[in-house]
Amino acid sequence: MLESFVFTVFNGVLYGMLLFMLASGLTLIFGMMGVLNFAHASFYMLGAYFAYQISVYAGFWPALFLAPLAVALVGAATEKWGLRQVHQHGHVAELLFTFGLVYVIEEVVHLIWGRNPVNYHVPPSLDFTLFTLYTTDFPAYRGFMLLVAVVMFVGIFLLLTRTRVGQIVQASLSHPDMVGALGHNVPRIFTLVFAFGTALAGLAGVIAGNYFITEPGMAWAMGPIVFVVVVFGGLGSLTGALIGSLIIGLIQTFAVQMNYSIADLLSGIGLSIPQDAFLGTIWHLDLSRVGPMLPFLLLVLMLIFRPRGLMGTRET
Repeated sequence: MLESFVFTVFNGVLYGMLLFMLASGLTLIFGMMGVLNFAHASFYMLGAYFAYQISVYAGFWPALFLAPLAVALVGAATEKWGLRQVHQHGHVAELLFTFGLVYVIEEVVHLIWGRNPVNYHVPPSLDFTLFTLYTTDFPAYRGFMLLVAVVMFVGIFLLLTRTRVGQIVQASLSHPDMVGALGHNVPRIFTLVFAFGTALAGLAGVIAGNYFITEPGMAWAMGPIVFVVVVFGGLGSLTGALIGSLIIGLIQTFAVQMNYSIADLLSGIGLSIPQDAFLGTIWHLDLSRVGPMLPFLLLVLMLIFRPRGLMGTRET
C-alpha cells in the first residue's frame, strides 16, 4: 500500500512537471503579449517530430538542443507574418488564426511523417534504473524529465525577474510606447517572446515524445489539459502554472489509481447508497473512470468562484 502511494506521488509529480513544461510557454506568451495561443500544443508536437528526425541522424542529445531552436524559428515566423498581421483586428482574430493553425500544422505533420506513430524512443544513455524503492524501479529518464522541468522553471523565473531583458519584455506589454521611445524595437521583442514560448513547448515535446508516443494526435491529447492548467493556475502567472500543473497532475494520477466509488467511500462512514437510488449509477462509478473529467470540473469551479485563477492577475 505504501509502495503504491509513494510511486503514485512520483508519477503525479512527473506528470505535473510535464504539464508545466508545456504550460510555461503558453503562460509566458499570454503574460507578456496577451495572446492566448490555441496552437501551443501543436508546437509541442512539432518539437517531438523535429527531435525524432534529428535523432535519426545525430542522436538524442543534439536533438535536445536543435529541435527547440527549430520550433522557435517556426514560432518567430508565425508571429511575424501571421499574428502581427491579424493583431490589429483584435483578440478574436488572433484566436481564430491560432485555431486554424492547429489544423495546418497537423496536416503538415501528416504529409511529412504520415499518420502512424514514429519510432522515437528513450536514448540508451538514459535507459536504466535510477533507483529501486521497495520492489519497484524508478527509470532514470523520469528523473531527467524532472530535472529539465525544474531547471526550466528556475531559468525562466530568473530571466524575467533578475535580468534587464526580462524587465524590458515585461515593460513592453504594459507600456509599449515608452519602451519604443527608449530605443527598443517592440515588435521584435514580441517576436522573440513568442519564439521563446514556442521553444519551451518544443522542448516539452522533445522530452515527452519518446516517453509517451509521438503521433499526430498528441497535440489534441495535451492541448485541452494545458489550457485547464493555465486558467486554473492563473493566466499570466508562471508560479500559478507550476502549482496548477502539480495539483492537476497529482489529482489525475491518484484518480486513475483508485478503484473506489463515492458510494464506497460513504459506506465507510456508515452511509449506504443502493444501486437503484437516485443517480445510483453515478454514485457507484469508480473514480478511475471519472479521473479524466476532474481537471475540467476544477476549471469550471475556478471560473465560477475565482476567474483570475489561483495566482493570476488577469481576468479570463
